[in-house]
Amino acid sequence: MLGSRRMFWIAGGLLAAITLPGGAVVSVQAAEPVLLAGMDGENIDLAVREVTVTPVRAHVGDVIHVEMVVENKFEGRRTTSAGILANGKEVASQFFTWGRSSGDRIFRLSFDWDTRKVAPGEYRISGEAFVWEDSSPFDNRLDVRQPVLIVPAGAAFPGGEEPGGSVTETDPRYQKSGSSG
Repeated sequence: MLGSRRMFWIAGGLLAAITLPGGAVVSVQAAEPVLLAGMDGENIDLAVREVTVTPVRAHVGDVIHVEMVVENKFEGRRTTSAGILANGKEVASQFFTWGRSSGDRIFRLSFDWDTRKVAPGEYRISGEAFVWEDSSPFDNRLDVRQPVLIVPAGAAFPGGEEPGGSVTETDPRYQKSGSSG
């Protein structure tokens, strides 16, 4: 136990003073919490506001179409990846550029998930747009509560339901207005 404490203090000392080339010493001190920001000091905050999935009852081999609405809530300009997850695994993604002008706040993205090599079952769908510098990453992902049901090609759906259907999950804080992208 004593040895591990000593290693903790040694590591802390190494982190507290770092020697740079040329002999300069940088001292690191505890500070107040840091608000993450872009390299230019802007406040970066993307939010996934809405995810629509069609169909929610499909056969293996069908294409599941997903529409996602992403909002740029503050400042900055970047190209970042947005993606669709099925049971936590990315099944479709694309890059998009946001913040081209101050009026560009809402971005509508479309994805297609080809289910040809997917096992039958229920799939929980999520939309995600992640930026490392995001000041509030809690809203970078939106989970659709109703699962997508995929059955073997040619099989009937439980309860005699027909293929198809659509579901939209909306962040309750989202105020629909404007469009771009």
